[in-house]
Amino acid sequence: MAAAKLAISSTYTYTEVFSTPCGAVYQSDREGCWYIDFAGKLVRFDYRSLLKLKKSIYRVDIEQLLLDTSKSPEIELVFICACNHCYLLNLLQIISLKQLLEGTFAMLELNQIIHDRLYRTVV
Repeated sequence: MAAAKLAISSTYTYTEVFSTPCGAVYQSDREGCWYIDFAGKLVRFDYRSLLKLKKSIYRVDIEQLLLDTSKSPEIELVFICACNHCYLLNLLQIISLKQLLEGTFAMLELNQIIHDRLYRTVV
């Protein structure tokens, strides 16, 4: 994985975990958090909140929204408990955020597997 570095602030540097054309997720080892750059805003999440966001996005029934023939707007409010941020997303943004989170968690899991293999080899 080619790790890209981003300087969000002048104090810390952040490593890009995963990105798509619609957004990116950055990790700060020093702060112990993740930043999601999506839908025009950059939001800081701890791991627990990141899991809650993933769960909230995965809970949206995309198929039902696609098959809905009513004239209701295809907009979802994604609110995360104990977090100051929320997202107001249309269907395409929900799909894009889901792809971003899927890729992010796949990369985090891959990094954990590599770490476990290297640690097991050394010890």
